Amino acid sequence: MAKDTLSLTALKQYLKDCPQEELVKDIIELCKRFQPVKDYYQLKLNPEDETHVIAKYKQTIEHEFFPARGYGKARLSVAKKAVSEYKKVCRNPANLADIMLFYVEQGVKFTKAYGDIDEPFYNSMESMYDAAIKWVTKNELQDVFQKRFQKIVGDTSSMGWGFHDVLSEIYEEVYDS
Repeated sequence: MAKDTLSLTALKQYLKDCPQEELVKDIIELCKRFQPVKDYYQLKLNPEDETHVIAKYKQTIEHEFFPARGYGKARLSVAKKAVSEYKKVCRNPANLADIMLFYVEQGVKFTKAYGDIDEPFYNSMESMYDAAIKWVTKNELQDVFQKRFQKIVGDTSSMGWGFHDVLSEIYEEVYDS
């Protein structure tokens, strides 16, 4: 039975033994097949392009909630995947916090536009809010993002499923202590 995972040792050996032309072909193929790999190299070669790259991931999130035409599907798996893929290529901790908060802000805006959703929806928003606040704290960016965290809590004051209460508790743990 073959192994499921590729060890880093085996990969390093393969890369050492591989001719440079083949490595170049492999990287080009990866860039063609996987958008995050392309974004990774775009940011590695042009760090100033991070604004453009984050905008693309934000557009994916926004499209799930508010497409240019029709109603949003709010497929959280698609929107969360955009955050997760951006996390893999992100070079600036503030930008990762920004996209995580953008996800929550879009969810709050969606709820305001269409009314109360369901518990799994709010659990996802709460989870992302919590992850964002932990990320911000870890990277000592509390002052930069406090107003956005606070606005989200304020914007949820009339929402159901205990959504506002959970976000308030998370906020207070960091900002009122």
